[in-house]
Amino acid sequence: MAPTTFSVSAIRELFPALRQKVYGKQLIYFDNGATSQKPQVVLDTLQQYYALENANIHRGVHYLSQQATSAYEAARRTIQHYIGAKAPEEIIFTKGTTDGINLVAYSFGERLKPGDEILISAMEHHSNIVPWQLLCERKGCTLRVIPISKKGELDLEAFEQMLSERTKLLAIIHISNTLGTINPVKELIAKAHQVGAKVLLDGAQSIQHLQIDVQDLNCDFYTFSGHKVFGPTGIGVLYGKEALLDSMPPYQGGGDMISKVTFERTTYNTLPLKFEAGTPHIAGAIGLGSAISFLQSIDMQAAAAHELELTKYAQGILDTFEGLHIIGEAKNKTSVVSFTIDHMHPFDIGTLLDKQGIAVRTGHHCTQPLMDFYQIPGTVRASFAFYNTKEEIDIFVAALERSMQILGA
Repeated sequence: MAPTTFSVSAIRELFPALRQKVYGKQLIYFDNGATSQKPQVVLDTLQQYYALENANIHRGVHYLSQQATSAYEAARRTIQHYIGAKAPEEIIFTKGTTDGINLVAYSFGERLKPGDEILISAMEHHSNIVPWQLLCERKGCTLRVIPISKKGELDLEAFEQMLSERTKLLAIIHISNTLGTINPVKELIAKAHQVGAKVLLDGAQSIQHLQIDVQDLNCDFYTFSGHKVFGPTGIGVLYGKEALLDSMPPYQGGGDMISKVTFERTTYNTLPLKFEAGTPHIAGAIGLGSAISFLQSIDMQAAAAHELELTKYAQGILDTFEGLHIIGEAKNKTSVVSFTIDHMHPFDIGTLLDKQGIAVRTGHHCTQPLMDFYQIPGTVRASFAFYNTKEEIDIFVAALERSMQILGA
């Protein structure tokens, strides 16, 4: 599908949630880092499946099962082509980014041994910290953390010094959900590969903002969530290089992931079904395929430029506020503006903004170690999508000023 001309106003008409009012105010949705709104085409796809195509997939000989299976596997191929994977077998449907990371931690982690090292960064989401801690406890490995600067940029010199023959995996966030930092992942991947390490990219915040080509990046794993890329909740994708996935043991046991079961021994299915035990989220996968097809109809290069412009516009205005501190000022960032205000709790600011129809996220954003680094309890985070506008930012700024006046600034 050829991309159409990028028009924010035309795109906004495709998202029903953006037309609603909250507390009598037009909704301004700046919580896209937590989850995105859904276009009508995705909602229609879900309705179509449950109304007319609902059936379990694979092995069914009847018409509805065949239709559902075709739609499910077509979604896999759509995603394969969108992220530049070599084959559909490299696309594993999961529950989301967290599930994908845990799959790798359990399955790839089986090959690790005491003394092996896993590298992550100081800006990671909890879902890219805790699974590796569990693996290290299980296998006697060491988890090492790449430091960052106060601007929210990786210390690349420290990263290079930390790499060694003991490094078996680099698990790194592509775009920080808290800071908006776009990490130089292609460079990181190349350097990690030089010492024989594999690389997992947490793409939860990048798939919806950047054009991803996993072969060009040369990452070994890439994982993302459907709900953050305008698709349903409860569905996600783990990409892995085929030979690597093929060498890994199953993550869970059950239906679909088996070839033959006896009481003495079970043999496993081929990729990708080896990692898809049980009845999958069929509607979710089909809905995610619809969301990716929707993105293919948009000029994503123009969308990314628009999001970058929104980020710079919002940050430029907020920088002029006395007592307001931007958290995350990396040179290369997008779509996120996190901030604190002297003597004001983020929760109080977020609550007052909500009453004015503006949805932002407050708290530690599942990055408690990062909050500890900045010595703050949390931030207010405005996160943008391509359907947001400068006019919305202007209303947000005015609402923030009113909120600060109420709180005594």
